[in-house]
Amino acid sequence: MTEQATGAHHPQPRARTGGQPSATVEHVTGAQSLIRSLEEVGADTVFGLPGGCILPAYDPLMDSTRVRHILVRHEQGAGHAATGYAQATGKVGVCMVTSGPGATNLVTPIADAAMDSVPMVAITGQVASSAIGTDAFQEADICGITMPITKHNFLVTRAEDIAHTIAEAFHIASTGRPGPVLVDIAKDALQARTTFSWPPAMDLPGYRPVTKPHAKQIREAAKLITQAKRPVLYVGGGVLKARATAELKVLAELTGAPVTTTLMALGAFPDSHPLHVGMPGMHGSVTAVTALQKADLIVALGARFDDRVTGKLDSFAPYAKIVHADIDPAEIGKNRTADVPIVGDAREVLADLVQAVQAEHTEGNTGDYSAWWKDLNRWRETYPLGYDLPDDGSLSPQQVIQRIGQLAPEGTIFAAGVGQHQMWAAHFIDYEQPATWLNSGGAGTMGYAVPAAMGAKAGAPERTVWAIDGDGCFQMTNQELTTCALNNIPIKVAVINNGALGMVRQWQTLFYNQRYSNTVLHSGPDADGTPARGTRVPDFVKLSEAMGCYSIRCEDPADLDKVIEEANSINDRPVVIDFIVHEDAMVWPMVAAGTSNDEVQAARGVRPDFGDNEDD
Repeated sequence: MTEQATGAHHPQPRARTGGQPSATVEHVTGAQSLIRSLEEVGADTVFGLPGGCILPAYDPLMDSTRVRHILVRHEQGAGHAATGYAQATGKVGVCMVTSGPGATNLVTPIADAAMDSVPMVAITGQVASSAIGTDAFQEADICGITMPITKHNFLVTRAEDIAHTIAEAFHIASTGRPGPVLVDIAKDALQARTTFSWPPAMDLPGYRPVTKPHAKQIREAAKLITQAKRPVLYVGGGVLKARATAELKVLAELTGAPVTTTLMALGAFPDSHPLHVGMPGMHGSVTAVTALQKADLIVALGARFDDRVTGKLDSFAPYAKIVHADIDPAEIGKNRTADVPIVGDAREVLADLVQAVQAEHTEGNTGDYSAWWKDLNRWRETYPLGYDLPDDGSLSPQQVIQRIGQLAPEGTIFAAGVGQHQMWAAHFIDYEQPATWLNSGGAGTMGYAVPAAMGAKAGAPERTVWAIDGDGCFQMTNQELTTCALNNIPIKVAVINNGALGMVRQWQTLFYNQRYSNTVLHSGPDADGTPARGTRVPDFVKLSEAMGCYSIRCEDPADLDKVIEEANSINDRPVVIDFIVHEDAMVWPMVAAGTSNDEVQAARGVRPDFGDNEDD
């Protein structure tokens, strides 16, 4: 099995290896072995929903004093909650559901976790081993279904294999490039008798993630950094996963190079730091997008050159040499050839780079980026992020999100859905600390925010957690507010309600001649076929109150701060604010899909003037 190995793994009998600590042997059922294993690997919270094939595991779970089970209302909520828990705490998130539709409802959050490299273990019940392959009731080949979207998965058909499989699953999920691991357990394996001892022997031949970077590659990268005139540190989510933010700050300040943090890396480098030039990509800051285009060296750290950052790939950063450091060798050279490939853990890569750059400085080799910073600062001053307030006096969605960020307690965790509100939350909230921004970056999963915020709050109950959601996303998973209300998980939800699928509507405005096909959400058509106004279905305030939340509607900018402060003061139940915002607000800057980043627009019809003489 390689670093990104996938496929169902059928555990085989094995002998315990020597040198293991002595353990007390317990005579248990497979189900008891599962719960004891979860206790021993440190899983303190499991999000789940019982059903026939996983039911044997739920009986001993009732007796556990070390594992808290949170009963969700939909299995997708369990998966996203496990992701939010993992992203907020740095620990492995755990979800547990039954076979068939229970398991298939986890497919979206598993794919989401795979795209964003989130450590998660999904435990699913399976029909009895004798019935596998017979199309038995509630049977689904979940190992086959999730093979492309898990880091690895296991089918367990014997009780004696449960303990070491759980140990292996947690090890695989949390080491190397993190990712989701699925453990599918047949019902008869849960019911059979076995013995339990801990720690078990793990047998993972071929799984040896490389964490220590090659010294020669590090030295080569350091030389390029000191020789470059226009370098950029392109920071991805891998820096957060490696807990390497302190090392990143040291390298950035040592070199004086500009830093751009991707959507997945917000908080890895303080937004307020003078070296930070913003987020790159389709809706990135003009300065960050242009810095990458004009750079002569890009140092990519735990980033993957995805299409949302590069735009049209063959026109991306045409003058730049590439240093690409990643824990996953499959990412290096996948989209852009690396001049200096570095395989290793981002924390070790950064620590070694700091030493190598210091050695270059000692030898008198220091980079001169003064002309580069003159350009960068001019772009920052000329094309800052901003927005216009609506002429009709209605609420601006950008202002709502900005004020939520400004009034939030220090250390607040923000989880966003997908769409316009996600981009505005990325732009107009300042992220100064790691693990304060949770979003579905790779998969772009609508409905992520509420259950992810629930998971984050369950994992970090002392922190304030805001979900910034759209009215479209909110209608996909808001049932988990019931879970929050009944389990004392007081998250705060801002529904940015423009009555439409906002980002889709923006594209219809820009690229489909303002033909708004099936993007109006809050009402049906009038008799003449035009969208009706006034009546809002559903009424989010009534809906949220029915689920045990405190809920407020805000339509007047004069009430904005008062409403947000009221939400921040309520901590005994979930709070939902229905912010009625202007429907025509758009996300800018923007690079249209399939075009070059050179075509970035600062606002509608406003293409920045950089001067071609800078393209030397």
